Amino acid sequence: MQSYEYNVIPAPSRGEKERGLKTGAERFAHALTQVMNEMARDGWEYWRADTLPAEERTGLTSKTTVFHNLLVFRRPVQGGGAPQAIAAISAPTQEQPRSGHLSAFAPEGRAPRLGPAEEAEA
Repeated sequence: MQSYEYNVIPAPSRGEKERGLKTGAERFAHALTQVMNEMARDGWEYWRADTLPAEERTGLTSKTTVFHNLLVFRRPVQGGGAPQAIAAISAPTQEQPRSGHLSAFAPEGRAPRLGPAEEAEA
C-alpha cells in the first residue's frame, strides 16, 4: 500500500495583480495557480481544499470561532517507510463545555446544549 506525507498551507486570501487580469476572480485564480505550481515544483500533488474551524482569542478573556481556508497537498513517501516531516496530530477531544462557553463543535453562533448537571448550575 502506498504511503503519503501531507502538507497543509493557508489558501491565498486575495488575488495578485498581473498584466491582463482585470477581475477579482481572474486575479485570485492567478494567485492560486502560483501557489499550486510552486508546491508542484517541490513534488507536492494538490489533494483538496478544506475550511476548518479554529478557536482564537478575542481581547483578554473571550474566544471566538473563526474559519480558515486550507489547501492540502500530498506526495508519496519513498521506500514505504515513515514520512520524515509528519507532525503528530491528535484528534480533538469532545469535552463537556462549561456553561456560558461556546464549544468548537457547536454550530456557529449557537451555544451547545447543557447537560443535567450544568443546567442546575446555570
